[in-house]
Amino acid sequence: MNQIKKLLAVVLWVCTYTLQAQELVVYPAPPNASESLGNKDFIVKVRKPGGAWQDLYVYNVKVDEMRGTIHNVQNASLCSFDFSGTVEVAVTHNRGRIETARIRPLSFNIPYAVSGHTLYFKLDKPRNLSVEINGDLFHNLHLFANPPEDFKVDKNDPDLIYFGPGIHQLPGGRLKIPSGKTVYVAGGAVLMGQLLVSHARDVKIMGRGIVDFSIKEGVKIAFSKNVLVEGLCFTQCPTGGSDSVIIRNVKSISYYGWGDGLNVFASNNVLFDGVFCRNSDDCTTVYATRKDYTGGCKNIRMQHSILWADVAHPILIGTHGNSPAPEVIEDLKYSDIDILDHNELQVDYQGCMSINTGDNNLVRNVLFQDIRVENFRRGQLVNLRVFYNKKYCTAPGRNIEGITFRNITYNGSGSELSVIAGYDSTRQIRNIIFENLVINGVKITDTMKGKPGWYKTSDMARFFVGEHVANIQFK
Repeated sequence: MNQIKKLLAVVLWVCTYTLQAQELVVYPAPPNASESLGNKDFIVKVRKPGGAWQDLYVYNVKVDEMRGTIHNVQNASLCSFDFSGTVEVAVTHNRGRIETARIRPLSFNIPYAVSGHTLYFKLDKPRNLSVEINGDLFHNLHLFANPPEDFKVDKNDPDLIYFGPGIHQLPGGRLKIPSGKTVYVAGGAVLMGQLLVSHARDVKIMGRGIVDFSIKEGVKIAFSKNVLVEGLCFTQCPTGGSDSVIIRNVKSISYYGWGDGLNVFASNNVLFDGVFCRNSDDCTTVYATRKDYTGGCKNIRMQHSILWADVAHPILIGTHGNSPAPEVIEDLKYSDIDILDHNELQVDYQGCMSINTGDNNLVRNVLFQDIRVENFRRGQLVNLRVFYNKKYCTAPGRNIEGITFRNITYNGSGSELSVIAGYDSTRQIRNIIFENLVINGVKITDTMKGKPGWYKTSDMARFFVGEHVANIQFK
């Protein structure tokens, strides 16, 4: 009898574990949603293997297409769900037959099958994806397959501010969140107004909902400490004058001018983990003194993330500061990142990985590691400059020191000549290491085969290394 009880216990455990391992959560359309909230370009379904298909609500999201110097706002699609284990996804393209398809980032290597107007594929782990049909970047599907949420909603918790499914008009267009509060925005909820964390501490903003994409700076963190933002979709989330901030698994999509995604101003100890940015200006920046925020920056991290710059830089560091009282931006790390696009006509504002120091800033100890850059439309792979940009700065920057690029790959033809250049003999770039830089399958090293002895190694990478640059190595 004891053996039978043990066997039944094992069977029950296996069944429970299997159910947990195959969790799938979909979110309904917001009640009373207007027709303009949705997009009918795609029908998207998901299921556990062999199970019944479940429909996903497809939101409309605006993106910025640059045609020469002209901005053209386009309507793309967005939907999301949560899962563990394995799921099957079916994406039906209502705009016509599927001739070609891509699921990006390409590094995920997700196989798929096509039948007529429908694309089929499987996922065995959470992914943030762009599904592109017939080469169309601007009417694509942004598909966000999230992990299951750990947070348990207790509506009786006095420190919980809860927004359930539906459209919510925030009074005055803004909710200022007090210290110690948790804001939960459920899947199927859309907030019409900004979530503001200002002069507060110990604040959490969580959920699977959306801050409407018409709201600039949909989430804003100012002069605050110990803040977590997780899981939401919105336009922008600037962090200024703050400390100990975690921004995880958020999706930032913007379409208007000055549409930077995730700015950091004069803040320390900021972590971006698993974020997706598609922006109409810089995806992520780190500046010193800027706007109302004063001071340098230290210990900024971005990891396991995806960046797509329809305009400007995927990553930009160092432009703004306090010229009369020089500041330091230091100890930055960007790792395990896929850069899907970079498109900038202005040569002064190019660079997938860009450090441009102005306003007497010193930038030091920056690591770019395990960065995969896909074929972008126009720009530079790297741009390191100590410069005096009179449009935005009141003085040139100081040095750029101790920068490491490790395991960087680029495959494409859209890159123009990268630039590494100091300003003068006292404002230099020095101690720059490229370790395992691979461009279109060719590893660029100081000892690479085929490099004439009178060439600089940077010539083989199509990098211009100007004056006032000391100790640059390609390993």
